[in-house]
Amino acid sequence: MTPIQTTAAKLAGVAVLMTGLSFAAVPFYDWFCRVTGFAGTTLVATQAPDQILDRTIQIRFDASTDAQMPWEFKPMQRTMTVRIGENALAFYEAYNPSDRVVGGTASYNVAPDAAGGYFSKIACFCFTEQILQPGERVQMPVSFFVDPEIVKDEDGKFVKEITLSYTFYETPLTEEQARLEAVPSNKVN
Repeated sequence: MTPIQTTAAKLAGVAVLMTGLSFAAVPFYDWFCRVTGFAGTTLVATQAPDQILDRTIQIRFDASTDAQMPWEFKPMQRTMTVRIGENALAFYEAYNPSDRVVGGTASYNVAPDAAGGYFSKIACFCFTEQILQPGERVQMPVSFFVDPEIVKDEDGKFVKEITLSYTFYETPLTEEQARLEAVPSNKVN
C-alpha cells in the first residue's frame, strides 16, 4: 500500500467509526438519562422506599399532545402535595374524538432537572402504547414517589415543586390493532 492509500484507508475507517458512533449516541444518551435522571428523566422503580419523611413536596401535572395527535389529553388533578418517600397515585385522561382507532405513546419529563433522578415511577401508562377507539375516553394512572435521597442532594434539597409533564404522540397501528374493539372495563362514563 502506498502512503496515500494507507491514509485514505485510515480516513475511511474513521468515517465508518464516526457513523457507527452517531447511531449509538441516541440509545446511549437515553440509557444514560434513565440511569442518572439527567435532563429531568424520571427513574423506574418496583416499589416505594420504606422511609417516608415529614417533609412534603408539591407535584404539578402537565399534559400536551403533538400537533398531529387527535386526542384530547389532560391531568385529572393539576397539583398534589405528597410526603417525600410516599407512594402517590395520580390520573390523566385521554379522549379520542376522531372517527378512527388511534394509537399513542407518551414521552415524559420532570422539571426541574435536579429532581429527575429522585422522581420514580412504579407504574405508568407511558410504559406501553395506548390504543383508543373512536369516542373512547380513559383514565390512566401514574404511581410514583419522590426518593428521600433528594434531601441530601446539593441541588435537590432546595426543590419545593416538581412538574411531571407528558406529551402524547400518535403511533402507527398495524391493521390488526386498527380493528381492535375497545375493552369495556377501560371506558369512563
